[in-house]
Amino acid sequence: MLGFLVAVAGSLVQAAWFPLGLLLALAGAVGLFWGGALLTRAKLGVAVPALLWAVTVLVLTATRPQGDFLFGAEASSYLFLFGGMGAAGLCLALAPADRPLFDPTRPLGGGRSGASARKGG
Repeated sequence: MLGFLVAVAGSLVQAAWFPLGLLLALAGAVGLFWGGALLTRAKLGVAVPALLWAVTVLVLTATRPQGDFLFGAEASSYLFLFGGMGAAGLCLALAPADRPLFDPTRPLGGGRSGASARKGG
């Protein structure tokens, strides 16, 4: 759901305020992808929002039979599309998947527990 919202907001912002709007839209997409990676500590946390973002942007690039479109055939539209896909690929490659944030095998608190913590040893 958040991937859809970031894609729609980014497509409107990048077209409205060209140089800074494009950077803001791409920063929002990178924040979404990297935030998903950090929250889930899995590559799936990047893949799901990135896939939803890409599908939404690709649907928004299509013209309707009435001639309406959201993306013009401008360089900024292509930079947003390919820049976002490249950012998703980078976040997918760099996602911290080696240690999950929620590991059911570790005790809560992450430190020493029981008598050994009280004795200092």
